[in-house]
Amino acid sequence: MIDIRPFADLAHRDHAWLDTRYHFSFSDYYDPARMGWGNLRVWNDDVIASKAGFPPHPHNDMEIITFVRTGAITHKDSLGNTGRTGAGDVQVMSAGTGVVHAEYNLEDEPTTLFQIWILTDRKGEAPDWGMREFPRADRAGKWVVVASGDPEKDKALPIRSDAKVLAAKLSAGDKAAYASDPARHQYLVSASGRIRVNGREAQAKDGVAITGLDQIEVEAVDDAEIVMVDAR
Repeated sequence: MIDIRPFADLAHRDHAWLDTRYHFSFSDYYDPARMGWGNLRVWNDDVIASKAGFPPHPHNDMEIITFVRTGAITHKDSLGNTGRTGAGDVQVMSAGTGVVHAEYNLEDEPTTLFQIWILTDRKGEAPDWGMREFPRADRAGKWVVVASGDPEKDKALPIRSDAKVLAAKLSAGDKAAYASDPARHQYLVSASGRIRVNGREAQAKDGVAITGLDQIEVEAVDDAEIVMVDAR
């Protein structure tokens, strides 16, 4: 099954400092048919204004992955962690038993990012945070795992869930194949550029929900940067 979810149809909130689209139920948006996709619970497409951001707020028992597309986000949390994650790079926060964090765009330009939440498999553990650079050149024409429940095998940031977050950068006409488990759930978005997923065309920023397939082939119609979650 491949379900294309057009960007224009996603729930939209514009708070001036934050212009966001919700792929799934979040905050004041509730749709019982869009409560997640497998263990993927949240996928928000955020545009954060310069010198603005999310003030300190708490989380627990959730894997929160931030994929920065343009600009940068600066993180600070109650564990004493601070860090700046730039365009193309990724940060992961395992909220565990509880953490308070803030995320600000301290740049002179808007920051765009995907905020992805995945249900944890390991409740009650201590919280943790990390970030890592993932050069776009390293994922040219292929999938690269950026966060994983098996980080040593995948050489990725660790998350506490049986899931992977992958990214690929494709030039127009390029294809990237992914061997998928039909029992699992995949969800992908092209941050920029039209794509075809097993022949089905999707526009930039459309959500593509997939299950029941043993092979996923993504073809770039335009130059495209694609992010995908593979979860139970």
